[in-house]
Amino acid sequence: MDIVWQSLDKTQRRGLLTTLAMWFLMQSGFLLLIPLFSIRFIDELGWSAAFIGLVLAVREFVQQGVTVFGGALADRFGAKGLIVTGVFIRTISFIVIGLATTKGMLMTGGVLAAIGGALADSPSRAMVAALVPDKLLPDVYARVGVLQGVARTVGPLLGALLVSLEFFYIGLVSAGFFFVGFLITAVFLPNVSVSIGKTSVAGGLKLAILDKSFMTFLILMMGFWFMAVQLVVALPLQVKALTQSDSSVGVLLTVNALTGLFFQIPLINLAKRYLEPLQMLAAGVLAMAVALGSVALVTSGWQLYGVIIIFALGTVLVLPNLQTVIATMANPQARGAYMGISSLSIAFGGGFGQILGGSMIDFATEMNLPAAPWVVSATVGLMAALGLMAFYMKRDTAVHTSKSLSFSGD
Repeated sequence: MDIVWQSLDKTQRRGLLTTLAMWFLMQSGFLLLIPLFSIRFIDELGWSAAFIGLVLAVREFVQQGVTVFGGALADRFGAKGLIVTGVFIRTISFIVIGLATTKGMLMTGGVLAAIGGALADSPSRAMVAALVPDKLLPDVYARVGVLQGVARTVGPLLGALLVSLEFFYIGLVSAGFFFVGFLITAVFLPNVSVSIGKTSVAGGLKLAILDKSFMTFLILMMGFWFMAVQLVVALPLQVKALTQSDSSVGVLLTVNALTGLFFQIPLINLAKRYLEPLQMLAAGVLAMAVALGSVALVTSGWQLYGVIIIFALGTVLVLPNLQTVIATMANPQARGAYMGISSLSIAFGGGFGQILGGSMIDFATEMNLPAAPWVVSATVGLMAALGLMAFYMKRDTAVHTSKSLSFSGD
């Protein structure tokens, strides 16, 4: 991070540090409360698991939908106001969730959380892309991965320590993380333009949607998100079936988080000596596909934990490079809109993964085809990896052709 830090001016440093702190606080606060949903609303209040699933699905759908416009609004009106507003709405939403004793109130809290997250997400990602030179983005996003790994550890751990308290107090502590994030962004976040000029909302979205190369890339990355969500959909069902223990799900998630935490920076630093970001993306997606395909062969929880390490290492290669590629492909005139449109990849890829993940497990059980879910997931991942390599080679050929024409023209 020293190289990044020394390359930035005072405003850039303040903006980057403030954004990183905000990301950490938001993720920690979110993961403090969300894992306790089932304990509160299913075990204590007796609500159906289907309704809780609906609340979470609506939250995800609304957030990704609004995120599309959040980035375009940042191009037109600036990022800081949207980020500050979004974090404040998130603060209110988690207080509402903590107070919820009716289904309508919980749904309201979920929708507010979605809107708040959407307003903060793509504008903050666009701000980082605007603050940091392209060549330094991989280093920044690698450290963001470590920061998120710490948040994924701190949030659930604190939630576990507070689980004996009234749920309202847990909601307040969670909201407190967001409120501190609101104060920090309101005071310290610089008002930096995330795009060149003041592109209209419709104009920015049009630029992104008509960018065939960018949209092709997003379609390919749907395969990654399809696989990624299996960590919280199909894989927990598989490890529980293998071990007959609820605690094994926690072990699974811990192994995944710790692998990312300890190997994020070393693996990225090693890989970037030999591979470009798009190549690392393809390699990471391929590793995840191999891991999910291998699940069909495991016969014990310990073997599955080993497979999860491979899955996590693939994710480590993908996430920082995904953000780097999106940032470098974004048109500077509509950087926020590009960040917003990129959420469609998560919405569709992750959405189909969530819908099909559990359904595939049920189908496999009914038809006595235990390998089926993992063969399907691995096939999706393999197709995405091959597509990404073809995409890279096509872009690489185009770049070399462009350079050759430029040289001959001189």
